[in-house]
Amino acid sequence: MPDVDAVDGGAQPPLPLDDFALTVVVPCLNEADNIPDTYREIAEALGDRVNLEILFVDDGSSDETLARIRSVADRDERVSYLSLSRNFGIEAAFSAGYRYARYPWVLHLDADLQFPPAEAKRLIARAAEGYDAVFGIRVDRKDPWPRRAASLVHDWIARRLLGIEIPPKATTFRLVRTEIARRIVDLRLGTPYFLATLPRLTRAWTTVPTAHRPRAHGSSKVTVRGLAKHSLDLFFGFSPRPMAAAVWAGLAGLPVALAAGLTGSPALFGLALAAALLALALMGRALLHLSRGQTRPPLFLIREANVPVEAADLLEGAAARAGGRR
Repeated sequence: MPDVDAVDGGAQPPLPLDDFALTVVVPCLNEADNIPDTYREIAEALGDRVNLEILFVDDGSSDETLARIRSVADRDERVSYLSLSRNFGIEAAFSAGYRYARYPWVLHLDADLQFPPAEAKRLIARAAEGYDAVFGIRVDRKDPWPRRAASLVHDWIARRLLGIEIPPKATTFRLVRTEIARRIVDLRLGTPYFLATLPRLTRAWTTVPTAHRPRAHGSSKVTVRGLAKHSLDLFFGFSPRPMAAAVWAGLAGLPVALAAGLTGSPALFGLALAAALLALALMGRALLHLSRGQTRPPLFLIREANVPVEAADLLEGAAARAGGRR
């Protein structure tokens, strides 16, 4: 389990709404059809702010996503972008955006536009009360029922069964102080999970209900395999209980195995074998988590950008394509 120190014990003094200098981080993977509408809706909803940045993060798209982003950036100096060298996954994509956000607050908004950008004002209003992070909670969620059911099961296992502190029903639609978001990225956890890490850094977070709508263009990039992997990273990376269960399963299997050996009972032998296999499976997954905490490749590499990028985050040979408008 990651060992991090709390940096904040409560809400900050209230902040005037007009003082929210904001970077909207928009991770994208093959969202070419959504880029124009995403830009337009963000500009319409938040464009009255003097200090606004719209930061698109192209997570190795294979369609025209990057070309559409470049086109928007050429027309509006408030638009920045990072293009990753390949598909690194959603945690890596938004982590890159958080690291290179220009302003003191980051608003995470997915390019599928299922969260209307206008709903950001609800998050800003709550953050102005002194919170470090505000998470949107979907009202009348417009996703297929298997996705909704899986989310409920995932939340129950994480919070109730494993005792992991995560904002209940929280989503990626969130407003976070940039300094805290960067602190989480810089931890370089072997199995990063933003929702479970933030409560370990600050207690000053809250949730607000927000509207949700169906995806207008394209298809979801979320897969069953990806969701399962992400869930296991959370379960094994942020709770000691799975490893404890492995120990107890092994201990419970010992007397059963001994009794099976003495009595020759096939049923008892089967129970002992099941306990041993359960213990082995849990310990194997825990060891996989531990191995990911060792030296590993960068969380992301950037191939192209129109903002200054640290050399360590650039793909070799990409420096000449990294811009510097700031």
